[in-house]
This record gives sequence, C-alpha cells and structure tokens, in this order.
Amino acid sequence: MPPNHASAPTAIAPTHASPAGGRRWRFALVCDFLEEGWPSMDLFGDMLFRCFRTEYAAEVDVQQLRPAMHRHFSKLPGLGASKLFWNLDRLLNRHYDYPLWLKGKVSNLDLIHIVDHSYAQLALRLPNDRIVVTCHDLDTFRCLLEPEAEPRPRWFRAMAERTKAGFLRASQVICPSAFTKAQLLRYGWFSADQVTVIAPGVDPVFFDAPDPETDLAASQKMAPATQGYLLHVGSVIPRKRIDVLLRVFAQVLQKFPGLLLVRVGGAFTAEQSRLAIELGLKDKVVETPHLTKEELASVYRRAAIVLQTSEAEGFGLPVIEAMACGCLVVASDIAALREAGGSAAAYCPVADIQRWSETVVQLLDQRKAAPEAWKQRIAEARQHAAEFTWSKHAGQTLAVYHRICRDWSTAAPWA
Repeated sequence: MPPNHASAPTAIAPTHASPAGGRRWRFALVCDFLEEGWPSMDLFGDMLFRCFRTEYAAEVDVQQLRPAMHRHFSKLPGLGASKLFWNLDRLLNRHYDYPLWLKGKVSNLDLIHIVDHSYAQLALRLPNDRIVVTCHDLDTFRCLLEPEAEPRPRWFRAMAERTKAGFLRASQVICPSAFTKAQLLRYGWFSADQVTVIAPGVDPVFFDAPDPETDLAASQKMAPATQGYLLHVGSVIPRKRIDVLLRVFAQVLQKFPGLLLVRVGGAFTAEQSRLAIELGLKDKVVETPHLTKEELASVYRRAAIVLQTSEAEGFGLPVIEAMACGCLVVASDIAALREAGGSAAAYCPVADIQRWSETVVQLLDQRKAAPEAWKQRIAEARQHAAEFTWSKHAGQTLAVYHRICRDWSTAAPWA
C-alpha cells in the first residue's frame, strides 16, 4: 500500500450473545427520506434493518424510522418542477418536519442509530446521548472545515453548524473506512475510541446468477449499449471527476472505437454535457434511467471494465458491487477506494489521463488476448467482494451498541 494510506481496520467480532437479564434491546434505525433518492444511504438503513430482523431477532427489537417527505413549496401550482422549491422543501423537512415527527417516536427505546451523518441534526431532538451516527464522509461539513476551498452563504453554514451540533451528540460514530475515520479524528471532534471502522457489505443480489428477464429489461433501458462498454456508477457531483472519466474514455476510443460509455447515477450537468460534445462523445455515452438493483447487477456483469475516477470517497460501494458481479475495476489511487478494492482492483493517480488511458487499454487488450488470465482476475475480484457482507456489518454494529449500553439489564429506556 502506498505511503500515507490508512491501515486496514481491525475487525470487531460479531456478537450473538443475548442481552443481560434476557431483555430484548429496543432501538431504531433513523433513515433518509426515500424521496431524496440516495440509493447508497437507503442501502445502509435497509440492509441493517433486514439483518437485525432476520439474524438478531432474539436479541433486539428494531424499528426503521423514515417518514414521508412533506411537500410545502413544491406542491404549489407551477412550482413542482422547480429545483429551488424542491430544495427548500428538503431543508424544511430535514430541519423541521422530521425532528418533530421523530420526537414522538423514540419513547421506550434503548438507543437510536442515525445511519446518515447529514441527518445528524435530528439528534438535537433526542432526549439523551445514547446515539450512534454513521459518518460516510465529511462533505456535509466541508464549508466549516475548509471555508476557503468550499465557500457557502451564511445560511448554508448555519445549517451545517446545526448538523454538526447534532453530530457531536453521538456517543459512538461508525465510519465505512479507516480513511474517513482518520479525517474525522484530524479535526478532534471525537476521541479514537468513539469512532469504529465497519466496512459496508455487498447486497446479495450482486452475487446472484444472471436472470434472462432482468437482463432483457436492463438491455432495453441501456440501449444502444448492447455490445462492449465501459461503466461508471455514481453521481455527477464534482468529486466524482466526470471530466476525467470523459477524457479517459475519449482516449481509449482511439484504440477501441466500438466501445460505449454507460453512466448510471443521474444525468450529466450542463458543463459535463458540453465537455462530452467537445470530445466528440455525444453518441458514445449512454445515460441510463432508474435501474433496479437486479438490473444494475446485469449492467455490471456485462461491462468490460468499471471506472471509478473520484478524487475523494468515503468508501466506494460500486467497487465491491462490480467485483461481486465479476467485473474488473480501475479506480483512483486514493485511500478509501484502496480499502474497497484491495489487491483485486487496478489503480491510477487521480486525474492522470495518460496513466488511466494506458491502464484501461492494457486491460482491454488482455481481456481479448489472454482470456484465462482474465478469468483468474475475475475470480479474484469475486473472492475479494465476498469478504464484504451485511451480516458481518450488522454484527460489528451490534458490538458498537454494546459499548453504549454495556449492562443491558439495567439500561433505562428513554421516557
């Protein structure tokens, strides 16, 4: 591993021991609004809930708390399509509606787990400090930590300060990578023993065998990408470096002109669309509509290579999802993505277009010229992905809860 990369986290053994005194522990997973459309955040809440209900039902009584978002401004005639009014609704729901709703749902609970740190302001309405927050990255607080690099208006910083105040109420924090933990400790908000690294899991659907009907549905959604394609999965926010993705693809096309680039995770921004046109990629990029998890697995399975060009990540779920589907990954050489991909992925320096292009071309050549070596790479990738399970994640999370309520028999529930 290159210098300055965080070391791998020490595993915490899952526990299946019954609570002291035989009392079932009552707690809640506080999840994002579904209407906000953050699949990775929804995944954390949904998979934890499933594992606790199926594997730890004798020990814990778990609720999943997630209200419906109220439409205040965006429901008004003529305003529904406005991004401004949609964002106003999001802010009002996060900072007013959700806290009020949550306050009436937490009686008789032993612990609350907020699964997305950007909702940490909810902790300000909770009656004590038996709170766990999963911190995926520090993007929410970047305007406070690096105001010169990310200038924001005063009202935005005030909201970030409020979210930070709720975040600091957490007794324990869970981070998906050692890199994210190191960043968090750098600012002194928590002590080292308050922050635990627990890698996320791979949804079992990505290990499933291909299904012809699902493959057909995915093909129809991503037409005309019926032949060879490179794949990128993720949003188009600046740190994903879509500009690098497009420039690398343009160079690879010089050697493999028949390739397409498939994008999953939202439409390009106006600036990204202009760049694609400037590079002559207008008819070479396929932006998919919404895909189910099963359809996404199908798209992974048929991709030549998955590219993850980000300059910053909290972990890198698409890396392990792709590997579970038997797809090789080329990723930016940053600590969080190395934690996800291990030795089974290939890495290139951030934004080094030449290195990226050469690496992708070499792998495509090997895919064609050395199929046995390629199959071995795929087998290693799938084996690596199999190390990341939500069952393991849930067991390690339960160990964190133990540290907050060590004596389950005497821990008093919230009134």
